[in-house]
Amino acid sequence: MEIVWSAGGNMTTSRTQIAGCGVQKAALNFGGNGYSIVTEAYNGAAWIAVGTLSTGRLSLAGAGAQSAGLSFGGDTGAVSAVTEAYNGATWSGGGNLNTARKQLAGCGTQSAGLSFGGSTGSVSAVTEAYNGAAWAAGGNLNTARSFLAGCGTQSAGLSFGGSTGSVSAVTEAYNGATWLAMGNLILSRSGPGGAGTQGAALCFAGYAGATTNEAEAYNGATWSVVMHMISVRSEFCGCGTQAAALGCGGW
Repeated sequence: MEIVWSAGGNMTTSRTQIAGCGVQKAALNFGGNGYSIVTEAYNGAAWIAVGTLSTGRLSLAGAGAQSAGLSFGGDTGAVSAVTEAYNGATWSGGGNLNTARKQLAGCGTQSAGLSFGGSTGSVSAVTEAYNGAAWAAGGNLNTARSFLAGCGTQSAGLSFGGSTGSVSAVTEAYNGATWLAMGNLILSRSGPGGAGTQGAALCFAGYAGATTNEAEAYNGATWSVVMHMISVRSEFCGCGTQAAALGCGGW
């Protein structure tokens, strides 16, 4: 599969440690450093400021679509359990995470979300599933990690990379109940972007001792190196599919 990266329209507000959701031509980003409440929507060419988060946070996670987004966890000065749902115009409160975490990852939809990993002050293996109103405990990651990435669905999720105290190449697949160890990333890294599905994922950029632009594609079993991003970065938003991914913001 050929992967080609090209420049898109810049965000209206530069931020790192942001989250996002959606697809390449209908994406949403939110939060970030400075406990930002900024939310922006992308139409494939330009970003537009839209309804702001109720609780400003950095190092949060996201799931869902541009018109039905979900934000959860993060850092408000302390680890946060806050969950908010977006309806295409405004954010409203949802059920809090059972375990407050920052630097976590997420995937799925607004009514069937998945949160995993992160930090409670130490690296976490916690996984929780969301039903649109409340979070319930799921099977823990085999390897606790913060600053990891993920993609897929609540019953077919994928987690990769992150930090265990050092950069990690660990990849795990979720079946709705348990995580299974899969083929490791070629390049160990924390803070990468993620896109795609459990059987067709993309991991891009991150921190591997230095910020990198290396991208890898996953076929459900193994990772292979594909065309690098134009810009090196870490702790940014990734979304979309393996064949049509989007990365925005970051260090």
